[in-house]
Amino acid sequence: MKDKEKTDRTKDNLTMKELPDSERPYEKCRAAGPAYLSDAELLAVILRSGTCGQTALELAQKLLARRGEKNGLAAVVRLTLGELTRIPGIGPVKAVQLQCIGELARRIAKASAREEIRLDRPEAIARYFMEDLRYKKQEEMVVAMFDTKGHLLRETVISRGTVNASLVTPREVFLEAMRQEAVYVVLVHNHPSGDPTPSREDIRLTKRMQEAGDLLEIPVLDHIIIGDNRYLSFKERGYIS
Repeated sequence: MKDKEKTDRTKDNLTMKELPDSERPYEKCRAAGPAYLSDAELLAVILRSGTCGQTALELAQKLLARRGEKNGLAAVVRLTLGELTRIPGIGPVKAVQLQCIGELARRIAKASAREEIRLDRPEAIARYFMEDLRYKKQEEMVVAMFDTKGHLLRETVISRGTVNASLVTPREVFLEAMRQEAVYVVLVHNHPSGDPTPSREDIRLTKRMQEAGDLLEIPVLDHIIIGDNRYLSFKERGYIS
């Protein structure tokens, strides 16, 4: 009976220290590098320890499974502090660590994307705003302001909630652009549904902003709608000449 219990424990309840080095995430990373670790193994290294009855790796696997394979790590690091601490094995410290890792990843992605921003490359602008906007649960409108050389001067959120022509006014957009001495602006907003197809209201709003920009000699060069890891550029689609 004792031999059977030992066998069951060996198969199902090994602690991290009892696992072979090749299966322990920390040692595997040291030997081969982080690129060779799975998502669960990377999470296990961050978590460092598990809880009673499960290793850090098993805890990481459960975290990833909580939101399904579709969203994976992205879903885990965007859980709220309350959602994280309700998961068995995740206390306040681990929850804060996971949130900080998510924020660090977002900032790294944005810093890298900023270097590639060009006014004539909508995909680069979309990539810069993608991690900020793709997971938002409500619409946000951002005005991106550029100088004569096409360098990004500043970005400002001008609307949260439903984005339409009656709520987002040219006054808000162009007052901010003039404060920053911007020469060009690009409008960017998200669709929480994940589908970046423009609505009639999106098209109406864009036309209104274009007309105001032309009068003020601060052209609206594009309106980019962010979806779930995809985007739509009014300029690329020919809605803006």
